[in-house]
Amino acid sequence: MGLLDRFRKRREERESLWTKCPKCKSILYVPELSANLKVCPSCGYHFPMTAQERINSLLDQYALLFENLKPSDPLKFKDTKSYTERLKEASASTGLSEAMVVATGNMVDVKVTLAVMDFGFIGGSMGSVVGEKFYRACVMCAEENTPLVAVVASGGARMQEGILSLMQMAKTSIAVGFLKRKGIPYITVLTDPTTGGVSASFAFLGDIIVAEPGALIGFTGPRVIEQTIKQQLPEGFQTAEFLLQKGMVDMVVHRKELKGTLHRLLRMTTYWRQRWASR
Repeated sequence: MGLLDRFRKRREERESLWTKCPKCKSILYVPELSANLKVCPSCGYHFPMTAQERINSLLDQYALLFENLKPSDPLKFKDTKSYTERLKEASASTGLSEAMVVATGNMVDVKVTLAVMDFGFIGGSMGSVVGEKFYRACVMCAEENTPLVAVVASGGARMQEGILSLMQMAKTSIAVGFLKRKGIPYITVLTDPTTGGVSASFAFLGDIIVAEPGALIGFTGPRVIEQTIKQQLPEGFQTAEFLLQKGMVDMVVHRKELKGTLHRLLRMTTYWRQRWASR
């Protein structure tokens, strides 16, 4: 079963009052699960969250940005159905116009901009509009000296846009450079899953890279890697905990501690940036 099919199955389960934890098989009451930030109280499994849920959990007050940017179908792509049809279906099921939502607001007492991806919109894939939204967020943060936090959940580049999608890897990487040249904090939060072209671009360029427990993180899936190198992969390969052991991420943070952790990191990085600038 593919990543998108897994997500759709979980979405259907969440629409009822009861759902089953895929890890420990506990039967959970959905309103209580939502109040617990969609973390299983029995085993700590982190259920997927929508972009709106992410923003609500991290910002105290906010405004959405760049909502006028909407995807088109420049290549007239079609397989079993047209790209235009897929966009309409994704918009109807998620209430979004794209796989990334950008919001600016306050995280406790720190002004911050969030670039949050929603896996429910065509697998959180990165097309031209996702790249443009992220680029504009970086430019705005560089101009306003505001830190940027990217919350990533993606299956990679969007094949329906071909080379236009792959170009966003370079575009978003260049945009991060604007922040680095001005010493503006950029933190990434890698959630389940973070894969493909997104992992190979802005997701791993954060000054500090945070991951949620159990998140699948990597460029391609373990099955493809095993078939390519003809070797058995280590247990837990590509999980957040495995990458932490190998030094690929800086910390693995439980979702209920994420806001507090990000706030402390932003306060710390902003403080040292101000100290450095005053020298």
